[in-house]
Amino acid sequence: MDLFNNFDTAFLVNVAYIAASILFIVGLKMLGSPDTARRGNLLSSTGMLLAILVTLADQSIIDFTWILVGLISGGIIGYLAATRVQMTSMPEMVAIFNGFGGIASLLVGSAEFIRGSDYLFPIFLTVLIGGVTFTGSLVAYGKLSEILGGRPTLYKGQQIVNSILLLLIATTGVEMIFLQQIFIASETLLILCGLAMVLGILFVIPIGGADMPVVIALLNSFSGLAACAAGFVIENNVLIVAGALVGASGLILTNIMCKAMNRSLANVLFSGFGSVSEDTSSSSVEQGEVKPISSSDAYLILEAASSVLIVPGYGMAVAQAQHAVRELGELLESNGAEVKYAIHPVAGRMPGHMNVLLAEANVSYDVLVEPDDVNPIMETVDVCMVIGANDVVNPDAKDNEGSPIYGMPIIEVDNSKTVFVLKRSMASGFAGIQNPLFFKQNSRMLFGDAKETVSELVAEFKA
Repeated sequence: MDLFNNFDTAFLVNVAYIAASILFIVGLKMLGSPDTARRGNLLSSTGMLLAILVTLADQSIIDFTWILVGLISGGIIGYLAATRVQMTSMPEMVAIFNGFGGIASLLVGSAEFIRGSDYLFPIFLTVLIGGVTFTGSLVAYGKLSEILGGRPTLYKGQQIVNSILLLLIATTGVEMIFLQQIFIASETLLILCGLAMVLGILFVIPIGGADMPVVIALLNSFSGLAACAAGFVIENNVLIVAGALVGASGLILTNIMCKAMNRSLANVLFSGFGSVSEDTSSSSVEQGEVKPISSSDAYLILEAASSVLIVPGYGMAVAQAQHAVRELGELLESNGAEVKYAIHPVAGRMPGHMNVLLAEANVSYDVLVEPDDVNPIMETVDVCMVIGANDVVNPDAKDNEGSPIYGMPIIEVDNSKTVFVLKRSMASGFAGIQNPLFFKQNSRMLFGDAKETVSELVAEFKA
């Protein structure tokens, strides 16, 4: 029995879809500010719930058994992911969720093709983009978790292999959409799925770990585009809108990440970004002696400082030091110092990684600054504390034309009066290159776990 049998079903469904779309747009807008991000997330989630319920009711489904199984299973997975996944694993979780979106779109497109849908071109796009997103996200997960390693995987004839693969995909698309003579429908679909998944692997494998924020943003956009194409296939307006919003916002974020890495969007899409050559620059070897410093000596310098700039990186996330960092910042402010947090757009392993960590520790958004804001006045900063960051403060990006990261905008901490670098060891960063900052005359190394080191500084101030 149709749940809307006493009303104009199409009208009610469209009104509900418009309401859901408005919630998506308003929620997405609210996500742009830390003060409204939680409400924005709630509004967007409410819009998605409304869209799902209306779609299920509109389809006059006879048996909800498997649908309920899916809803309960997905709800449990989502709850566990939201409550148990550590902040250090958030990039990996985002990558996996992008993959889930891709495989869902691929399955929808495949089902409609088998059912005999006439929307062949949207189906082709849905399966292709969905497959690329799925396997690409799995590879991104492997690189982020360092199961596959963070270095680019390059091989001879890579461009030739990619070109052949793209040609095969185009040929399969022509067969699926226009010919339908060489293979039976199921064979064509399987071939396309296989080629799309291989393309996803080959797309992400050559990309180095330092470029993962760009990759995650791009794959997020892909998942949205796949969903949008799936919306055309099943004639669902709200899915088209939601997919378009995710795709567009993902592309905008990708562009922001590209600018932060000094890469063009065309370079990302077509040039095998992240395929860096072996570093033969002078920075690949040590350039002098490092100058270690103890926590007690660092405290004496910080205690006399009138301005302190804290630069967080992935090492802070690993050590879970954000709460200790926030406490140290408050103590420095009570001591009369001006404290700011410099956030590089690609610090961490996903877009906004450091912002999320600091927000979790209740660090005010007002004290967060971007590189362009602080670099011009860096010479006036008494102390820069680099906590687990590496590549985003590497002077080779502006000084060494032979460096693979040359041209990338950085936080120019080397121009400050004193730099404290908190690291466990002298190991290189995710990009796999040495940082000459460690050997600068104004740099001091605070070796050890970031949380323990910052906690020692906090104890010194409290004493």
